[in-house]
Amino acid sequence: MSYLKMMPDKIIFLGSGGARIVVFKQIRASGGIWLSLKDVNILVDPGPGSLVRMTQSKHKLDPTKLDAVLLSHRHLDHSGDVNNIIEAMTTGGTVKRGVLFCPRDALEGEDPIVLKYLRSYLKEILLLEEKKRYELQGLVFSTPIRHRHRGETYGFKFAAEGWTISYIADTQYFDELARAYQADILIINVVREKPSRLDHLSLPDAKNLIMEIRPKVAFLTHFGMAIIKKRPWVVAEAMSRETGIKVIAASDGMKYDIEHND
Repeated sequence: MSYLKMMPDKIIFLGSGGARIVVFKQIRASGGIWLSLKDVNILVDPGPGSLVRMTQSKHKLDPTKLDAVLLSHRHLDHSGDVNNIIEAMTTGGTVKRGVLFCPRDALEGEDPIVLKYLRSYLKEILLLEEKKRYELQGLVFSTPIRHRHRGETYGFKFAAEGWTISYIADTQYFDELARAYQADILIINVVREKPSRLDHLSLPDAKNLIMEIRPKVAFLTHFGMAIIKKRPWVVAEAMSRETGIKVIAASDGMKYDIEHND
């Protein structure tokens, strides 16, 4: 029987922090996002502390019940705990199970992030590519467009009867993003308060995306220090008023049930 069988589809933010200082000081946690969608359990971007955040969660999350891990890219704030998660998901390699979806440079090159001895523990490893469709136990998701970020980076778009969810990972802003990530539920990594030359989205970028996509609800997460100082929930409330869209600032451990969006 699948974990959380017959329970509502849900999103659980194991962490809501991004950027170097926030992550290495753990001002906000960096555990990634747990998705339970159509009885499939997925962990997206397990940054440092992901396993601890999971096992200590009040939502009773069990890493041995994960079906897949998705890495948007190989940077440590998104992948630092991936090896711990693979070890836990496979019960120390005693049960061959789970699928890892990741860019090629997470496995190859001078600095692969996934340890070689752990790879055989998994049931399967699938490489992410631009504009490709994937299926996992009946759940369909795609990688609509390659992001403009250091290294190979992708976001994800999940689709099921009645709803779509888009996750926009780290990237510079560019016009094609809004077309690529049309969805009912939108999750945006927003590191910067103001636009800059760095390849991360800012608050004005997030506002533009929300206004163009017009989801039913949008989540802001992966905050840098400047946004944390501005109090993300205040920022989200202001953006809700300005856009007419429900905007929510993620917090560590936040759960969102999406059954009512079906």
